[in-house]
Amino acid sequence: MTTPEALAIHEARTRLHELTIIDVRTPGEFASGHVPGALNIPLDRIAQALPDIRHAADRGDVLVVCASGARSGNACRILAENGVTTATLSGGTGAWAADGHELHRPQGAPRAAWGMERQVRLTAGAVVLLGILLGVLVHPAFQLVSAGIAAGLVFSALTNTCGMAALLAKLPHNRPRGVDLEESLAALRSR
Repeated sequence: MTTPEALAIHEARTRLHELTIIDVRTPGEFASGHVPGALNIPLDRIAQALPDIRHAADRGDVLVVCASGARSGNACRILAENGVTTATLSGGTGAWAADGHELHRPQGAPRAAWGMERQVRLTAGAVVLLGILLGVLVHPAFQLVSAGIAAGLVFSALTNTCGMAALLAKLPHNRPRGVDLEESLAALRSR
């Protein structure tokens, strides 16, 4: 069974009933709204879930989803390197919602968690401003903090990875109670 590299929103919408959907965002992002039927397996846990994802891919097509497509693209590459064929949702959950489709939320989950990209922009911008202010008010060497963030952003763009996002994903608000990897893996095994 061959799965295209990327599925357009309308293609995924018509095939929801036959796809195994894996959302690789943080549990906090997942809880704030996800594609119906998606299972949450954060990107940093893909290797741990590999046997179950491989088993699901043997039984049918697997669609990997994130906020915009970058993390799901990374997950698809990791899975492909391990012999698992998957597809990514073009534009991610952002495009899904923008196209007017419903997002599901776990019972009692918060409605408004910031997406990881927004968290990264806020953190990077705040640290750059702090570095500039401290450089002007305290000592010019503090401007190196801003330069370090700039270098990190360039590296992030060139490698399509984000160390700051990986760190932010570990914060408590990005890992709310109620979204459990073991639950997702059990549901994946039962499909």
